[in-house]
Amino acid sequence: MKNYDVYGIGNALVDTEYEVSDGFLSDAGVAKGLMTLIEEDDRQVLIKTLLDHQLAPVKQAGGGSAANTMVAIAQLSGSAFYSCKVANDDTGDFFVKDLVAAGVDTNLGPEREDGATGVCLSMVTPDAERSMTTCLGITNFLSTNELNPEALTKSARLYIEGYLVSSTTGFQAALEAQKIAKAHNVLVSLTLSDPAMVEIFSENYQQLFDQGVDLLFCNHDEARLLTGQDSVQDCIAALKKICPAFVITCGSKGSIAFDGEAEHWAEGVPVTAVDTTGAGDIFAGAFLYSIAKNRGFDEANKLANRAASQLVGRFGARLTAEEVETLISE
Repeated sequence: MKNYDVYGIGNALVDTEYEVSDGFLSDAGVAKGLMTLIEEDDRQVLIKTLLDHQLAPVKQAGGGSAANTMVAIAQLSGSAFYSCKVANDDTGDFFVKDLVAAGVDTNLGPEREDGATGVCLSMVTPDAERSMTTCLGITNFLSTNELNPEALTKSARLYIEGYLVSSTTGFQAALEAQKIAKAHNVLVSLTLSDPAMVEIFSENYQQLFDQGVDLLFCNHDEARLLTGQDSVQDCIAALKKICPAFVITCGSKGSIAFDGEAEHWAEGVPVTAVDTTGAGDIFAGAFLYSIAKNRGFDEANKLANRAASQLVGRFGARLTAEEVETLISE
């Protein structure tokens, strides 16, 4: 088995995006700017509401936070392995083909369990803010069975998707992957994923920190909730006591990366935002790719900002091959 720059683990989802108004979110009872877990019955009601408002999907693509990050790494010519769980259904087939086409190795094969593959409805308002409702389906039962210890031990870094803290078996899979990584000198990266996750599952995050996290990704809102601080500078000071290295993204204002010794600030790249879906995912992917190629936190931070800015200027959670070429050439 080959060596990998990053081994990711997370919820495998197929994303469907819609353009909606703030009024629609209010009428549909969708929390703006957050990810909300829903059941299948609720998903069907929401789809009917979208149809009643004559709203058609803008785009459908393979997704899930860590999956988007692994795809970004592969697109930038890095090597990535992704552990996840999808069902033996048409949606699962779509996800597997999409992942393989992107050049990401995976535990998934033709023989998969019956059930429903996880799906995410991403609703984007005119201010480019995305509000997501996720029906996890079979990915809610992601477990240690989906881990590939051989691939993990041959990876330079493990990347854990924070959304896994909401699933009992998924969280145990994250802890086991972290344990394997630590035993084989594989560096552990964690993304907090969403403010709601930090607020509700703080004890699970603390358990991950207690077991050892080498690099943390979060946005300013997540940093506030994790640390109990407000300003970016106060969050930085608090995070230095929690994690040896971290990145805080601040939207259009850019980001701050701390490598354990020095702070590296990168200004945001001016862009007319259309859709913020996946911005944090591609930021992490570009950052991890850069440090895997020994380019340092300063250069990694700048590339990650450019990648995220390029992504939010169009619809969808992933860049095309042509857009990646433009990013690299710049």
